[in-house]
Amino acid sequence: MSRSPLRREGTAAVALGASPMALFLLLPIAALLLSLRPRVLAGLNSPFALRALWVTLRTTAAATILCVGGGLPLAYLLARFEFRGKQFLDTLTDLPITLPPVVAGVALLLAFGRRGLIGKYFDLAGIHISFTGVAVVLAQVFIACPFFIKAARAGFESVNPRLESAARTLGATPWRVFWTVTVPLSAPSLLAGTVMAWARALSEFGATMMFAGNFPGRTQTLSLAVMTAMESDLDTAVAVSTLSLILALAALAAARYFSPRHD
Repeated sequence: MSRSPLRREGTAAVALGASPMALFLLLPIAALLLSLRPRVLAGLNSPFALRALWVTLRTTAAATILCVGGGLPLAYLLARFEFRGKQFLDTLTDLPITLPPVVAGVALLLAFGRRGLIGKYFDLAGIHISFTGVAVVLAQVFIACPFFIKAARAGFESVNPRLESAARTLGATPWRVFWTVTVPLSAPSLLAGTVMAWARALSEFGATMMFAGNFPGRTQTLSLAVMTAMESDLDTAVAVSTLSLILALAALAAARYFSPRHD
C-alpha cells in the first residue's frame, strides 16, 4: 500500500527538520574517520596505545563485574519492594549520571584517598587506593553502575509477578525463583545494561583523572591517553581515538542487539 501524498509530505518535512542535528552528530565522527592515514593507523600498534588499551580492557572488565554483582540486588530491591526511603535511594542511584565526572573524582578522593573519610583507615593498614589501578576501577564503577541498575530495574519490572508467585506455590525458594524465573525473563535488559555499563566505563575520563591520575601502563586508559597524545602527537591521538570509537561502536551494537524488542 502506497503512502498518501499528505503522509509523504509530512515525512519529508520531519526529515528536513531532523537533518541539521543528524549531520551535526555525524560530522565529528566522519572527520575522525577521514583523518585516518597509513602513518596514523601505524599508531594503533605503538606501545603507547597498546598499554592504554590493556589498562582499559583490564579495568573496565573488573568494573563491569562489580557493577553487575553489586547492582543486581539493588535493582531488584528498587523494582520489587516498597520501603521508606525508596525515593531517596532511587535518586542517589541516579546521581552519578548527572554529577560532573570531575566532581565525582574529587568525591572519591575525599572518601578513599590517603586522608579520606575511609581511605585513611586503609592507609593505616598499608592499603593505598588513590592513584592506583584500583582507583581506576572504583571511578568507573561509580560512573557506570547507574546505567546497569536502570536497565536491570526495567527488566525486573517487566517480569509479571504472577509468574514468580506461581513458581513459589510449586515449592521453589525465593532464591531459586530469582535465578530460574526472574533473571532468565529479564535477561535481555540485564545484558543490555551490562554492555552499557561497560561502554560508560570505557569512556570515563574526569573521575579517573582526579582519583587515579594519568600514569602510563598503570592508570592511563584510552581516554587519558588521547589527552596525553594531543600534547605532542596528533597522529597518535587520532589513532587512539579511533580505537576508542571502534570499541564504543561495538558496545552500542551489542547493547542494541540485547535490548528487549517490542513488537
